[in-house]
Amino acid sequence: MRLRGVRRSRNIEDRRRSRGRGGAIGGLGIGGVLVVLAIGYFTGIDVRPLLDGAPQQSSAPRALTPAEERAADFSASVLATTEDVWSRLFPAQVGTEYAPPVLVLFSGRTESPCGGASGATGPFYCPADRKAYLDTQFFATLSERLGAGGDFAAAYVIAHEVAHHVQNELGILARVHEARRQSDQTRANALTVRLELQADCLSGVWAAHVDGLLEPGDIEEALNAARMIGDDHLQRQAGRVPQPHTFTHGTSDQRARWFENGYDTGEIGACDTFAADRL
Repeated sequence: MRLRGVRRSRNIEDRRRSRGRGGAIGGLGIGGVLVVLAIGYFTGIDVRPLLDGAPQQSSAPRALTPAEERAADFSASVLATTEDVWSRLFPAQVGTEYAPPVLVLFSGRTESPCGGASGATGPFYCPADRKAYLDTQFFATLSERLGAGGDFAAAYVIAHEVAHHVQNELGILARVHEARRQSDQTRANALTVRLELQADCLSGVWAAHVDGLLEPGDIEEALNAARMIGDDHLQRQAGRVPQPHTFTHGTSDQRARWFENGYDTGEIGACDTFAADRL
């Protein structure tokens, strides 16, 4: 993705300087921890027993590494592209103005109105404060451990969380939350799958409108990332037989197909997964 010369968003809240430096967690090195956390997030496996004894957050400030500085610059530039795209598309396709979210960068642990956040939650969006949360070490997990390398794969992660903010702006998150509250677990999971696939599709819409910034292979990187974090693939990676009733994000094929649908059409209206007979 061509980000040279792209402005950096000011809607960044960087909390990484306040993280404690802890080393291993529950006997795992940091690489092992990142794998466990990512698989736990994307498969719904409860990984907390593996993380007992996690170090508490320290208030002592620390210097950011060059890699962390680069991650912040990258995240701020990608976030700026989402602001530009959705600020154009909302008036044109929805008829309202777009109010962008804040992206919180953290390392290890932080707090949100939606609960305590750690690498175990993975990247997530909290509608209560209209902020997306990202532990920038997840970029390394995505590339080195989950087999989804490339800068556009990382950009897709940010775009996906911003897409949840788009859903919030459109009133979709509130409606799905209410429907989930009235459903059993299997039905609630099925609704969540449709919500996540819609976010994948909206990420594709964003990709279709980042004028002049795409490089050869970028879309393939995003599609590969979508496949690598499909529920079925990650459950197999965790040594489990895929259990569709436990899926919360969709299969590899579904995630890639809906991203591609958004990219091919460039239309918000093409992302109505809730009306789709086939996911």
